[in-house]
Amino acid sequence: MDQKKFYITTAIAYTSRKPHIGNTYEIVLTDAIARMKRMQGYDVFFCTGTDEHGQKIEEIAREAGVTPKAYVDQVSSEVRRIWDAMNTTYDYFIRTTDDYHEKVVQKIFKKLYEQGDIYKGEYSGMYCTPCESFWTESQLKDGCCPDCGRPVKPAKEEAYFFRMSKYQDRLMKHIEEHPDFIVPESRKKEMINNFLKPGLQDLCVSRTSFKWGIPVDFDDRHVVYVWLDALTNYITALGYDPDHIGENYKKYWPADVHVIGKDILRFHTIYWPIFLMALGLPLPKQVFGHPWLLFASDKMSKSKGNVIYADDLVRLFGVDAVRYYLLSAMPYAQDGSITYEMFITKYNAELANTLGNLVNRTVAMANKYFGGEIDAASAENELDEDLKNTALSALSGVVSAMEEYKTADALQKIIALAQRSNKYIDETMPWALAKDEAQHARLKVVLSNLIESIRYLGVLLSPFLPDTSASILEQINAQGSDLASLENFGAGAARKVGTAKALFARLDEAETMKRIDAEIIQPQIAAAKAEQKEEKPEGVALIGIEDFAKVELRAAKILSCEKLKKSKKLLRLIVNDGDGERQVLSGIAQWYAPEELVGRTIVLVANLKPAKLCGEESCGMILAADCPDGDVKVLFLDDAIPAGAKIR
Repeated sequence: MDQKKFYITTAIAYTSRKPHIGNTYEIVLTDAIARMKRMQGYDVFFCTGTDEHGQKIEEIAREAGVTPKAYVDQVSSEVRRIWDAMNTTYDYFIRTTDDYHEKVVQKIFKKLYEQGDIYKGEYSGMYCTPCESFWTESQLKDGCCPDCGRPVKPAKEEAYFFRMSKYQDRLMKHIEEHPDFIVPESRKKEMINNFLKPGLQDLCVSRTSFKWGIPVDFDDRHVVYVWLDALTNYITALGYDPDHIGENYKKYWPADVHVIGKDILRFHTIYWPIFLMALGLPLPKQVFGHPWLLFASDKMSKSKGNVIYADDLVRLFGVDAVRYYLLSAMPYAQDGSITYEMFITKYNAELANTLGNLVNRTVAMANKYFGGEIDAASAENELDEDLKNTALSALSGVVSAMEEYKTADALQKIIALAQRSNKYIDETMPWALAKDEAQHARLKVVLSNLIESIRYLGVLLSPFLPDTSASILEQINAQGSDLASLENFGAGAARKVGTAKALFARLDEAETMKRIDAEIIQPQIAAAKAEQKEEKPEGVALIGIEDFAKVELRAAKILSCEKLKKSKKLLRLIVNDGDGERQVLSGIAQWYAPEELVGRTIVLVANLKPAKLCGEESCGMILAADCPDGDVKVLFLDDAIPAGAKIR
């Protein structure tokens, strides 16, 4: 019998900035679902990645003084680093700048154009750059973008359009015939009432006002609209091509579930299904629009010092503690909330006191009273039976909750078992039984039942807290560590348990908050203020001589210079800085030909941290002046000044 297949995806992260904790929730949620499916015997393919094109990226890169590709390379690397830090088990990480993806998107666009689903026209409307979306005046909310609330600006340009209305009735019928296509139910009603019933307008699927996108290969003035580009990642990641179908596509498509944020539900439940219909491809089985994670009741803001990043939390509390909060504190359909204080409270109450304390003292008692030698669990009275039934109930409850992606409900069942186990200790009082030789047999039953309950906790926690799960199962030397082993309470055979190790150390809230304030909140506020000053300068910022002394300026001779093949703006310079040769990349290609620079003496910032630009390392920076009319002039020195001479 063939193994059951399960294809699950996150939305691909937009590479405009480092993802905060709310963005990170999605990858952790999806990972927990994927891990559970693997435990249930499914052949899982878990896809994530980054969305890297669009006007917003082009503008941010320009402001940063780097190419769009260099910018998205850095952010995509940061996204992947955080996804890995959260111990997520994705099978494929796609980037929309991947060559294969770009070529297939061009083929898809051409196919849709040739069959009449895409046509050429002109767009006139209000455009929201952050959302990459056009709106009519009637769609605006208080004159702003109805999705993000930001200002919009008039835009008029030649564009290609997709005939959305052609597929509207077919999509409505599909949603009616597949009631679980969009979940939760409230999200489905929102899509039907707000978008489908009023009628779909044709969708702009190309742009000419910027260049950072996939070119329309038969009309290179246009680049493919970001959503047609981004959404197709779910099939290009599997090797789909209109001309031939890859093996992974045949094996895994249609997707079992797209896990996405509620803010991009329209694109995934209206645009994406219609694109697939036009291509003659099956629709995904389900789209799950999860809620947002807010800081208290607010959106996160650097100026308030309330933007929380997953890697900061991991550094302070550990990976599994962060995963636990995200998966247990987020409701299924309503927005969740996080503050540092809430995190610490939950950590102490549920991880340190309830779970960690249970495992630690039970393993310690097993070693203290019986040298770690434990029998198989058995039930002798009502207390034992109740513990057994709670464990079995936890198993069925977790499996049932995860069928609907309700991770908070699943973890509540697990913590309830830990709480019942702690209560069982209070009820049976092992320390009192240990004092009576005649009760030693009963004491062994009690500890065996507790160890078995802990085995259930270890196995059930595996999709959510994988490292903690492994530590628990190692401490009790568990023989059965899969879901099937939990079908009978007592299936864990007699064995010798290991050494007790603390899972989660209790935190002092006041001390922890002091550390958070010093290491995270205050630096974040200071950085936000610095950014505001850069955007709205108020005269020249004064620095002390000690600040200036940190910058090492040297004379350097340009030995060779050439254009960087991967960039239209960058020149590759090999310079002699007095100590040897180094490579410097400089964005001055539009103002200087390489031959103009060879042999010249320039000012080099010699102690600048190396940076990657277009995949090449740049070790330093040359000084240049901004001149009127957008001109730039490199600061050349007298050739008599030797390489390496310090400038002060």
